[in-house]
Amino acid sequence: MDVARLRVLRELADRGSVTAVAAALSFTPSAISQQLRALAAEVGVPLTEPAGRGLRLTPAGHALVAQAEEVFTALARAQAAVDGLRSLPSGEVRMALFPSGARLLLAGLLRRLAEVPDVDLRCRDVDMTPPDVPALAADYDVVVTHRDERTAAVPPSRFSVVPLLREPLDVVLPPRHPLARRRRLRLAELADEPWISVDVGWPVDDVLRTIAVQTGTTPRIVQRINDFSVTEELVAAGVGIALLPRYSTDDRGGRRLARRPVAGVRAARVVEAVLRPSTAERPAVQAVLDALRAEADAQVDART
Repeated sequence: MDVARLRVLRELADRGSVTAVAAALSFTPSAISQQLRALAAEVGVPLTEPAGRGLRLTPAGHALVAQAEEVFTALARAQAAVDGLRSLPSGEVRMALFPSGARLLLAGLLRRLAEVPDVDLRCRDVDMTPPDVPALAADYDVVVTHRDERTAAVPPSRFSVVPLLREPLDVVLPPRHPLARRRRLRLAELADEPWISVDVGWPVDDVLRTIAVQTGTTPRIVQRINDFSVTEELVAAGVGIALLPRYSTDDRGGRRLARRPVAGVRAARVVEAVLRPSTAERPAVQAVLDALRAEADAQVDART
């Protein structure tokens, strides 16, 4: 079975279309389709089927991708054994982080990696939702993502998931807001407040909607802003209240914003690193993950 063709099938599983695979691998769509047909002929069963104007994997295709990851991991482990003969990890590692995660972790991560000079970490902030993660893991070595703690992580059979931290979500209000005098807030008290949320499908909005379902309340959303720093400015200006992550919100010690937990509700996002198992075998990637875990632990310890 041709390993290069297996890689094409994996890319289709993660990227979702022949066109996206062709662009990523610098081939024409017709060449990608030929590779997929040749792989199906090798295996002896259909691996893809029509889906509208594109293709999707059949159950056999999904099963083969899951098993193929073990092949890629074995190859990466062999390369890592050779790389391990060097005295220190080396090489470039590409990382995508969601913006507020970058705000919380990136500066400290880069300081830690300064002690591993041969590892070159290249980062990009990407506004991502959980469904975006597989395609991002195809483009980047490490994807730092977040999700509502009540939702499932990416499939562990296909990806390595490294837990980093659980970040509680607090209601954030202007310091002079009447409810800011309370130590904890009940959802019933917030029912008539104007809310600033994020786009539908983003993790914090998922949490807000989960709370709404649990309590039977319907939050009155007046703005949807994905940039938390903008939301902080709007809350400070009295435009509305918001649900924001506890560790990465700049409240200036309560002078700029008042943060209050919600009584009777567990509201949090889970921050984790996601990567392909084969990528996780690289010593340089392991060095980045070690530094990332250490920085996440330090951030939690500093605030608890």
